[in-house]
Amino acid sequence: MATQTKSRSSTSTLMLRLIPGAVVVFALGIGTAPRLVAHMAVNRQTQSLSEPTVAVVRPAAAPESRTIDLPGDVQAFQATRIYARTNGYLSHWYTDIGTQVQAGQLLATIDAPEVDAQLQQARADAGSALADYRIAKVTSDRWQELLATNSVSRQSAQENLSAMQAKQATLAAANANVARLEKMQSYEKVYAPFAGTITRRNIDTGSLIDAGSNGGAPAALFDLAETDRLRVFVDVPQDQAPEVVAGTTAQLSLPQYPGRLFSGVVARTSGAIDSVSRTLRVEVDVDNKDDTILPGAFAQVHLGLANSKPGLSLPANALLFRPTGVEVAVVNDQNKVQLMPIVLGRDFGTRVEIRSGLRGNERVIVNPGDAISAGQPVHVSTTAAASA
Repeated sequence: MATQTKSRSSTSTLMLRLIPGAVVVFALGIGTAPRLVAHMAVNRQTQSLSEPTVAVVRPAAAPESRTIDLPGDVQAFQATRIYARTNGYLSHWYTDIGTQVQAGQLLATIDAPEVDAQLQQARADAGSALADYRIAKVTSDRWQELLATNSVSRQSAQENLSAMQAKQATLAAANANVARLEKMQSYEKVYAPFAGTITRRNIDTGSLIDAGSNGGAPAALFDLAETDRLRVFVDVPQDQAPEVVAGTTAQLSLPQYPGRLFSGVVARTSGAIDSVSRTLRVEVDVDNKDDTILPGAFAQVHLGLANSKPGLSLPANALLFRPTGVEVAVVNDQNKVQLMPIVLGRDFGTRVEIRSGLRGNERVIVNPGDAISAGQPVHVSTTAAASA
């Protein structure tokens, strides 16, 4: 009994000695745990910062066709200023501005009495020359017959033959002068060289007509423009010039006709880049039989460009412009950054064409930071990029 009592007393003494130590250990544990938790959180944050989260996209196929909008200058298919070819006074005009005329239609008549008088004199001179030639020819023929019988000398016969030939040349000159003056007289009537619209009339009845033969500058009588067809001239930037060829479709929009489009086609190009503007001059032909579009207007030309071998395309915000050239940041299989140089093609606005540098299955980082570097580990976001 005494032994049991002694054993209980020893156990109680041991417990009393261990309790303070346990209390100390417990207190130390309570103070250390928050620091351990905070240290683990710092480690996780450091790890997350060392591996930034990035959004990636896959390259997509670039479209085979696209439309570019360029300003255009609308002009008549052909236009000319009509001048007089003879001096005089305007007798009458028959067409005013806005008049539709046909090819060969009479526009005005000029009163040129001096030309008429010169023509009458030239015709009289031609008649006199014809009479002289006939007499000379009869004489020459008679002397040639007499020469055949040796009735006259060969020299006399040759002299009469030469006189006849001289009269013949004088007759030819007189006839040529008559033809010239008849042509000048025909210029008293002014005709339209082609069908179109009179866009300007610069003369009135009684106006002095100076054809410029007196040394002065000739004045235009009318301005004529063919408006049932139009030429629209467009300057295409150099990087897009190879895609614009004859037959390329085009559409026109004009500010006075909102929402309405007019169809046209590229008829020809200049075939050379302008050294000042670095553009290619392109002509678009447009049908305008209803005269809706007026020459001289401004138009917005929408050219449909086609590419038989389109490349890949990426969002424009995936590009890195470095001193060595344009690059994209790609995430490889080890989730590390790889910088790949690329060659740009067409610009689609929010997207750009990639001509070379990518195969098409890469994971390209969108909105990469300027500090991104090759070999940097990243974490790929599971959400799709907003700009993909």
